[in-house]
Amino acid sequence: MKTAGIFLIILGILMCIVTSINYTQTTKVAELGPLVINQKEHKSLAWPIYAGIGISLVGVAAVLMDKRKGS
Repeated sequence: MKTAGIFLIILGILMCIVTSINYTQTTKVAELGPLVINQKEHKSLAWPIYAGIGISLVGVAAVLMDKRKGS
């Protein structure tokens, strides 16, 4: 539980720093014999900062709960 909590804390901090990921998706539009037509689309995956904060808080709660069980 402690390892998962630490992972969630790190993930939440990274989500607060990097608020979106941009990537390019290539799709096949048509294929006519040896001729292939592809289309590249630029896409973005974004999330709000409060999502990262929430994930970090869940990680902190998991670490604290693990410490209580150990005591």
